[in-house]
Amino acid sequence: MTEKRALLGPVAVVFASAHTGSWRLVRPVVDRLKCKICNICQKFCPTDVVEIRGEKSDRELVFDLNYCKGCGICADVCPTDAIAMVPERKQS
Repeated sequence: MTEKRALLGPVAVVFASAHTGSWRLVRPVVDRLKCKICNICQKFCPTDVVEIRGEKSDRELVFDLNYCKGCGICADVCPTDAIAMVPERKQS
């Protein structure tokens, strides 16, 4: 018997090749003094673009702006108000 697989949505290769971050009007900026690296923004991000990098005292929050759509959920759920949504600026 042959196994059939259904394609349930776009595959990662297709998603990775489309830089959807160019759609946004605002982008997240982190205030490192306020950020406690609590991981809440990462859990709520619908596009999984939040990453925590570094070791222990050197950890920082990084957004993959190639794919961030600027929805602002990360800023809304941040308990310390460490994330601000700032307007995108066109490079000329």
